[in-house]
Amino acid sequence: MNLVVSSKFSECNTEKLDKTVESVVKLLERKGLKIATAESCTGGLLSELITSVSGASAVFELGICTYSERIKTEFLNVPAEVIKNFGVVSEQTALYMVRGLKESSGADVCVSVTGIAGPSGGTAETPVGTVYVGFDICGRQFVRLPELWKLSDMSREHIRKCTAAYAFDTIEKVLMEAETD
Repeated sequence: MNLVVSSKFSECNTEKLDKTVESVVKLLERKGLKIATAESCTGGLLSELITSVSGASAVFELGICTYSERIKTEFLNVPAEVIKNFGVVSEQTALYMVRGLKESSGADVCVSVTGIAGPSGGTAETPVGTVYVGFDICGRQFVRLPELWKLSDMSREHIRKCTAAYAFDTIEKVLMEAETD
């Protein structure tokens, strides 16, 4: 696994986020693909955004909020040793979350989120805004770490929205690249 730290993530805005989600839903529908989400610090925001788009029922397979370590282990099969050795907010946990989601949902596009939205919970090693986003897009699995700790607005709401924006931007980009292959 090659973790990519995404330093070029800009500030997000709600209007662009809504348009990107709508674009993703339309792309999924056109391609006949299904999407599923496993969320921790975003608390269901990705699922909410998907279902706010008319026609989402044609593409949305499953949304699960796996906030606790126990639920990550029981519902997504994240090994307890992974959480113990790497932490719940880690590349490894995000990867196992997306693998478990893929296994349970069978969706073509799976996304997992685990991180620290703040304002508490951060440390010097893992500051508020540390969010790992796992993807399985048509069998291509990867994890990204957008540098959300560099945002000018470090509010919990803004970190959650920017995480969603990053996830949907990534999905849109990969799906559109697949169209040109």
